[in-house]
Amino acid sequence: MLKKAGLNVACGGNVGTSFARLVAEKSYEYFVLEISSFQLDNMYEFKADVAVITNITPDHLDRYNYEEQNYINSKFRILQNQHEDDVFIYCADDELTVNNLSKFIIKARQLPFSYNQIIQPGAYIKDGQIQSSIEKENLNPFNMYINELSLRGRHNAYNSMAAAIIGQVFNIRKDTIRESLTDFQNIEHRLEPVGTVGGVEFINDSKATNVNSAWYALESMEKPIIWIAGGVDKGNDYSILKDLVKEKVRIIVCLGTDNRKIHEAFGSDVDMIVNTSSAKESVHVAHKLAKPGEVVLLSPACASFDLFKNYEDRGRQFKKAVRNL
Repeated sequence: MLKKAGLNVACGGNVGTSFARLVAEKSYEYFVLEISSFQLDNMYEFKADVAVITNITPDHLDRYNYEEQNYINSKFRILQNQHEDDVFIYCADDELTVNNLSKFIIKARQLPFSYNQIIQPGAYIKDGQIQSSIEKENLNPFNMYINELSLRGRHNAYNSMAAAIIGQVFNIRKDTIRESLTDFQNIEHRLEPVGTVGGVEFINDSKATNVNSAWYALESMEKPIIWIAGGVDKGNDYSILKDLVKEKVRIIVCLGTDNRKIHEAFGSDVDMIVNTSSAKESVHVAHKLAKPGEVVLLSPACASFDLFKNYEDRGRQFKKAVRNL
């Protein structure tokens, strides 16, 4: 959520415990908060002047009685209390988001973004460029080539379109938006390059705790993949990954205490599936099986609590194991 003397932009993740203190101190003109479904479940009075749903993928279904609609309803709570002069930004390519728009009263101005279709007002990709305008007439649009983005992959193009729209809503100079998207540094544990050993690249994507995040990680890889996956399954449906796994993944290294669903989902799609029970073991097995020119990708699609304190602990143990090869 973005706050400017009462102005909020909400993005459907974790609100820092110091937020209330910062608001009280009026320390900043703007606040950007990523809000998890758990927090949205208990959000009643807060109003986001700009709300963003980047995508909806079934997650935490164990918390929602394994009912997908319950989780979707939770995500859409981000729109409650919005008025006509507020803004709602969403991905027009995300099936669950689009199919549920009519189920909710949306008062805010809608500004969607898409990789597959021209949208005005909103943002889209055309001829390798992001085109973004918040006016129907598409006057004075923002544009930049996607190969100029500092972060690769379709998911980062989507995120960049959402960011461009937000920047325009707040009248940020186009050169500033472009510069920010060109030199933005990725966060730890999200498609984080760790190093190359014996011609094999290692990437830490431990923050990918659901199937949708793992899909985008797999989609962004340009080399054959040794995929480290697994952990606490949250009612995952792996079917959306099957085509990508067939196309890009040669071996799956499972990292978890119960890997049955991964074996069942992909057993016929890869050359081999190996079970491991620690980050160190998974890295050593992946390194031994990988060929030069391949990538070892930790993108678990699952929570980490069976073997690790959290996804950060999992990612750091992975990085330590790689550096000790």
